[in-house]
Amino acid sequence: MAQPPNIDGILITWGDRLFYPGNRVVKVKPQPRLSRDAARVRAAAIRKRIEATVVRRAPQVMVKVTGGGRGMKAIAAHFRYISKNGRLEIEDQRGETMRGKDTLSDLADEWRFGGSMIPDDAEPGHRREAFNIMLSMPRGTDPLSVQRAAREFAQAELGDHKYVMVLHDHQANPHVHISVRAESKHGKRLNPRKADLHRWRETFAEKLRGHGIEAEATRQATRGRSRNYDPLWRVKAREDGRLRTTRPGTKSSGRAIATRAEAVEAWRHLGQALAMSGDVADRNLAKSIAAFVRDMPSTPAAELRRQAPGPMPQVKPAEIGTRR
Repeated sequence: MAQPPNIDGILITWGDRLFYPGNRVVKVKPQPRLSRDAARVRAAAIRKRIEATVVRRAPQVMVKVTGGGRGMKAIAAHFRYISKNGRLEIEDQRGETMRGKDTLSDLADEWRFGGSMIPDDAEPGHRREAFNIMLSMPRGTDPLSVQRAAREFAQAELGDHKYVMVLHDHQANPHVHISVRAESKHGKRLNPRKADLHRWRETFAEKLRGHGIEAEATRQATRGRSRNYDPLWRVKAREDGRLRTTRPGTKSSGRAIATRAEAVEAWRHLGQALAMSGDVADRNLAKSIAAFVRDMPSTPAAELRRQAPGPMPQVKPAEIGTRR
């Protein structure tokens, strides 16, 4: 008699590939197996991520490194920009707030001498002495909740560094600008990479959920999206009429297409496992996955399915129900 599938095990294996790709490590000793209770908890967390993504279509957080200053003049200029020349309130890593044009000069002096001295100007190619980070949520999100979540994010991820943060709630989507000194109080330098940015998105989403704001940090490929976001300098240049070049609005490289195909394959395995479950909620989740993959934007799902072996679970349209 055939053994029933280990649905929790399949959810953990493919859910980790889909939602936590940075956690995958190769060419190491086999990882210890999870206990039954730990596996159940992990699988439950994967189910929640699936439901948030394919059923509720939870809002996605955005975390971007928009640049950074190599000299104190550039860093101070960013202080003026994010604070609207001192008109908006600035909060530092100690939770102290300041406002006014005169405070910006004092803040610049504190950063200039608060560790290795930062020169006013830097030679071309000099390392960055500060990084500019933007945390953003879609229109309609409570700005004060975004600010509180950003504060907790900075305390968790940047706690060893000097930083300042400013809330911008006067534009379409509420967002927080953070400027962080690259050198920590221990002399270690910040050097954010792709994996760090993904972790930062996860942290920011977690802090938002702690304030009752539904938020997810799902990768674009997981959602079948492929938007090419412009760096801040291109956005500003376009606004000023100085932009002379264009770039594709979507990612169309072979690697980008392959990444989305891998995501569809993971969705296929998750959908098939849940469709075999004896739990009605699991089977309904499988139907939602099938509908979600069919509706994936940017790259047609049919094209991706040709690259991902095996069929998606087939669900009749009448069985899908109301979509959000």
